[in-house]
Amino acid sequence: MAVFNVHQAKTQLSQLLARAEAGEDVVIARRGTPVARIVRCRPVVRRQRDVLKGKVVIPDDFFEPLSDDELSAWEGNA
Repeated sequence: MAVFNVHQAKTQLSQLLARAEAGEDVVIARRGTPVARIVRCRPVVRRQRDVLKGKVVIPDDFFEPLSDDELSAWEGNA
């Protein structure tokens, strides 16, 4: 963990961000007292709509009750 004072953080922000991107915790201190921390963020993953559309087929009987044999198998009695 690296500690920088406010003046250093203002003048070296790009380098501090690069260090955070590399996984290092960067602490910013005011008069020697830590007040903030720069850490790496998780990347934002955009969801794709309808990516499986037309690829997954749900049979008509999907919501019908299970037979006794199937129910026993699900309960671990097979």
